[in-house]
Amino acid sequence: MLARIEVGIDCSDPVGLAPFWAAALGYEVGDLDADGTYLDLVPPEAGMPVVYLQRVAEPKVVKNRAHLDLFFADPETAVERLAGIGATRVGAPRTGSDGGWWQVMLDPEGNELCVCRDDASHEV
Repeated sequence: MLARIEVGIDCSDPVGLAPFWAAALGYEVGDLDADGTYLDLVPPEAGMPVVYLQRVAEPKVVKNRAHLDLFFADPETAVERLAGIGATRVGAPRTGSDGGWWQVMLDPEGNELCVCRDDASHEV
């Protein structure tokens, strides 16, 4: 049994944060709901995970319990591109024992994400 995945990202300003996440994921900015709480990001192809931004009243205080890992063939260029649109690097890039490479970053509201090197071990 397969589960359909939706990812919600809490934020104080969905409209302000949407351009960052749309550019980071290659999605399009969708519509804000009538009460201004939810803004969908539209994936480029059917069947891809739905991502939405959810307005919350409380500020981010501690590290996220879950975050997105974004895989790119050229992660160093992706890191530079995301930094250019408002992301912040957290420390130096890291490597794993299996040859993995990732850079921890924060979106413009401080939500963690990782930019990772894509390789054959991550293909689905």
